[in-house]
Amino acid sequence: TDLRPLDVLSEAVPAGGPARGMRVLQVQGLRGLQLSASRPRALAFPASRLFIHCDRFPEEFSIIVTLRALRRPAKRNEYIFTLMVEESPGVLVGLRYAPDKLHFLFWSQERAGGWQSRVTFPNVSLSDSRWHTLVLAVSGQSFSLTVDCSVPKDVVVETPFPASLSVRRASFYLGNRRRRKGVFTGLLRQLVLLPGADATPRICHGFNFKVATLSVPSVLQDVPATAVSNEVLKYPYETDMKVTLGARPRCSKQEKAQFWFNASRRGLYLCNGSTWLSMLEVQPRLDYVEEHQKLVTNSETMGVEVFSIPRLGLFAATANRLTPPGSAIYRWTDGKFVHYQNIPTHQAQSWKYFTIGKKIFLAVANFEQNERGQEFSVIFKWSHRKAKFLTYQRISTHSARDWEAFVIQGEAFLAVVNHREGNNHNIDSVIYRWNPRTGLFEANQTIPTSGAYDWEFFTIGPYSFLAVANTFNGTSTRIYSHIYIWLRGSFQLFQSILTFGAADWEVFHIGDRVFLAVANSHSYDSGTPAPSNFYAINSSIYELNITAQMFVKFQDLLTYSALDWEFFSVGDDSFLVVANSFDGFTFSVNSIIYRWQGYEGFVAAHQLPTVGCRDWEAFHTAEGSFLLYSSAKEPLSKVLKLKTT
Repeated sequence: TDLRPLDVLSEAVPAGGPARGMRVLQVQGLRGLQLSASRPRALAFPASRLFIHCDRFPEEFSIIVTLRALRRPAKRNEYIFTLMVEESPGVLVGLRYAPDKLHFLFWSQERAGGWQSRVTFPNVSLSDSRWHTLVLAVSGQSFSLTVDCSVPKDVVVETPFPASLSVRRASFYLGNRRRRKGVFTGLLRQLVLLPGADATPRICHGFNFKVATLSVPSVLQDVPATAVSNEVLKYPYETDMKVTLGARPRCSKQEKAQFWFNASRRGLYLCNGSTWLSMLEVQPRLDYVEEHQKLVTNSETMGVEVFSIPRLGLFAATANRLTPPGSAIYRWTDGKFVHYQNIPTHQAQSWKYFTIGKKIFLAVANFEQNERGQEFSVIFKWSHRKAKFLTYQRISTHSARDWEAFVIQGEAFLAVVNHREGNNHNIDSVIYRWNPRTGLFEANQTIPTSGAYDWEFFTIGPYSFLAVANTFNGTSTRIYSHIYIWLRGSFQLFQSILTFGAADWEVFHIGDRVFLAVANSHSYDSGTPAPSNFYAINSSIYELNITAQMFVKFQDLLTYSALDWEFFSVGDDSFLVVANSFDGFTFSVNSIIYRWQGYEGFVAAHQLPTVGCRDWEAFHTAEGSFLLYSSAKEPLSKVLKLKTT
């Protein structure tokens, strides 16, 4: 017997493309043939086209099939193929499946006239609408079935496969037994007969066993044949396009070539096997802002940090003023933040979430001493076993206002802003470096600061920068804040910018442009006459000038004791929201969302009523896009939803 693979499926498909009764469909990134039940005889060809030199079926062989059966269990048997003699209703060789079973049929000639034999493999689940590759190896009384290269199912029967089975005047029938009943309703991609050998080692050597191939018709191969010049495809080609609706579904190899329609964003996406690629999308535009949740906090909230923990989802940490009860962590549950954990803090000012490898940390900046008269800020580490944050390292600080975490050349750093020590505002703030040997942060560099409020780390190309917001030097808020650049293993002064009680820096990018916004809180100088309003003051946006190698002023915006900027995007539009906290008369002040208008710069778009607004955080969930603001004057923060069109 010739030991070359005999491609049954290719023999049934004309060279020019599928015959009548066949359709090419693509599902999960693979093409298969769908067979019509109306013309079973059209899906046949003489066995002599395969058995050219011998009209006997091989005594030992393997049958390799790649198929996709429908998810619904079949109510009756469906035939994958049969080999039948024209004048006889019996099946010489055949393969059919039923729910959770696979049957191999052959014509036994031990008795006069012969009789039908059946070998059944139980617990074979194919009806899941996924691709599977089967290898059936036959040798005498031994029958072995391997599904997707898993553990073989071996069956030994009394009646052996015949040693000399004539195929004279016989024909192969694809997906049927020469009649409409029992026609295969799924997709066939591969049907190969390999005489004289067990094909399992030849199939089970790659990674994607479910679609392993020995021989596939050219019409089903990955790249369709195309005609020369600009003609259409050489053969008709359809795709079984499955479109999923609702929330973002999984995109893996099983979902490859499937579509997802995001109704909320009116977008159509294609799964490439790992990620959803946008095929057609209407970019959302911010229409208005509505209140989504009133978040009752332990006390007034000086800062908030929104972060995600892998496999657990979204969290928010509030830095609360009073001790006790301290600060709290909330978990996003069913579209709202729900209290998750209390953490003891001492007039907490801010939180910083960061990771080092697989370790998850949360650092709090404490402004006051603890009950023992000690002044520490604390780093907490997430315990996977207890599912909460536990104390990890205490660091001596002086009226700490802010932490900033960053990585430079693979090394982790943590910088603290020290606001004052007693009545002295001109003190050092400290940058700590992570020591992987001890598993602790150690002091690495000190930088002189003046009543500082905030650190902001950012990178531009290969360069790393750290900006400090200096607020008060003991006599004036009209002082310079500084931008430092990392050179030769430490931060060195890059640029100084005059600020007025600077409370926050926010870096952001729009296209290739780099901007840096400062929130000026108030203008006070003991040596000059008092202004009519200390708190109505311009905050400024600076843009990096590559030629001058410095940040230059781009725009001034009137703010009212601004304490924070937050940059966010909705679709193709860019926004800045400012935390206005006090206008000189009341803490009930509108905070403003500014929309980027290109040549016009940032233009006021929405006015948001806030009370003593201290901090803004933008975040996104499956439910949409949100803003969270913290109030430093009442134990109530608010989650606002960005409504889009």
